[in-house]
Amino acid sequence: MDFKRLEDAKLKGKTALVRVDFNVPVDAKGKITDDTRLRAAVPSIKAIQKAGGKVVLLSHFGRPKGEVDPKLSLQFLVPTLVDLLEDEVHFSDQLHEAVVDSMASDGVLLLENTRFHAGETTGDKDLAKLYADLGDVYIQDAFSASHRNHVSSAAIAEFLPAYAGLNMERELDHLSQALDNPKQPVMGVVGGAKVSTKIELLSNLVEKLDILAIGGGMANTFLYALGHNVGKSLHEPDFKATALEIMKSAKKEKCRILLPVDGVAATEFKANAEHRVVTLDNVKKNEMILDAGPETVEGLLDAMDSAKTLIWNGPLGAFEMTPFDTSTVEAAKYAAKLAKASKLIAVAGGGDTVAALNHAGAAEDFTFISTAGGAFLEWMEGKPLPGVEILKK
Repeated sequence: MDFKRLEDAKLKGKTALVRVDFNVPVDAKGKITDDTRLRAAVPSIKAIQKAGGKVVLLSHFGRPKGEVDPKLSLQFLVPTLVDLLEDEVHFSDQLHEAVVDSMASDGVLLLENTRFHAGETTGDKDLAKLYADLGDVYIQDAFSASHRNHVSSAAIAEFLPAYAGLNMERELDHLSQALDNPKQPVMGVVGGAKVSTKIELLSNLVEKLDILAIGGGMANTFLYALGHNVGKSLHEPDFKATALEIMKSAKKEKCRILLPVDGVAATEFKANAEHRVVTLDNVKKNEMILDAGPETVEGLLDAMDSAKTLIWNGPLGAFEMTPFDTSTVEAAKYAAKLAKASKLIAVAGGGDTVAALNHAGAAEDFTFISTAGGAFLEWMEGKPLPGVEILKK
């Protein structure tokens, strides 16, 4: 993907409006429980300062729905930002040029929650112009917000030249390497509960992948569509035709679909429930398939051996409960091992996916893990992302 990068921007003596994602998790007392998103913004901030530019940070936090909510103010982030940057950080709840003008030539300003403004989520042009009047260039450094056509995520770029921040660059470079210009063969692993939530994803992937492994609850819908008895397993009978159509499309596109050939079943949905390995023809009426079986895992690992690129979204079973995390853990560890040995480019993303790979202890050795959630899924679905489109040359 050819896009405008931070290094292309002329920043000396300029003010950069930087879209970051500071929607950090907090505990009941409002204390930050994970500062990963704050740390991710530091390289771009430092680079702009080093180039002689001022930094104005824009982020949402929570869902205030266009109204000021003191509980969702971003002011609580300032002390942590000061520690991370080892520099002064100003804060303002006003969109006034005077606030920016009063800053040092390499000063940092955090503006109040963008979603306190009613026009933020509708892409209001007047609000975008108010923000744009504060700066000279716009830096999009929040891939996680790039699927929204919001003022702070995209609309400001109608008034200012736009560039990708360093965090955004890294995300786009890895995603492009995985799906736009991948080393082939390309394999996808898609898990999760329901086919209905990933129809567009599956339909897009069968056109781009050589191998698509389907796991989790959604695999049960495919097995049901093929005439297998899945007992009390989570599945969607109403999407039988959709599943068959996806398989038909995959055959046409020469994408090999891997479905479970065995499973681990139990009569109770709880950790360490009594369970057994089942073949597809002996699932009892009162049983639920809660994980992929050993033969299925072997097939997955063999497929990974033949692939050069792997894209992973979603767990293969009920990974939150032992022993139904086995297939996810084994497959994740194997993919990580191949990636660490430079035999496979392994890219993953999506909320449950990150949690599953961390649970498996495999995350560190993956080539890249996106924490973007919705934006990662929409990218996999082949949808244009407003916050990325503005960066293209």
